Amino acid sequence: MHSARATRGFTLFELLVVVAIIGVLVAYVAPRYFSQIGKSEVASTKAQIDALSKALDAYRLDVGAYPTTEQGLAALNSRPTDDPKWRGPYLSKAVPADAWGRPYNYRSPGQNGEYDLWSYGKDGQPGGSGDDADVVSW
Repeated sequence: MHSARATRGFTLFELLVVVAIIGVLVAYVAPRYFSQIGKSEVASTKAQIDALSKALDAYRLDVGAYPTTEQGLAALNSRPTDDPKWRGPYLSKAVPADAWGRPYNYRSPGQNGEYDLWSYGKDGQPGGSGDDADVVSW
């Protein structure tokens, strides 16, 4: 015969203890998980800026100058009308958006070098810190 306790199931107290343990685990793990996501977005954007910088350097080797601000990064994939030395495309795909889905900012001549290439980070605003900090080529 089965005892009364074996067929009764879980008590409300036991269920509350389990829910509390799960809550503590989620509270401990979730911030670490989401902070890693932010780090990976910044790392991805840095890698894309590095790849775009290499494509810009290849463009400069062929044409003799970096694309103007007006030509923008689109000059890496389609021939500008006034560049007969263009041998592109210099990217295998279209110019990617940054990790937050916004286009990269490009200026040539730059204020920090021959060109400036940057993303405003997670918040999309100049400046910031942490995930909101600008990711730049200089």
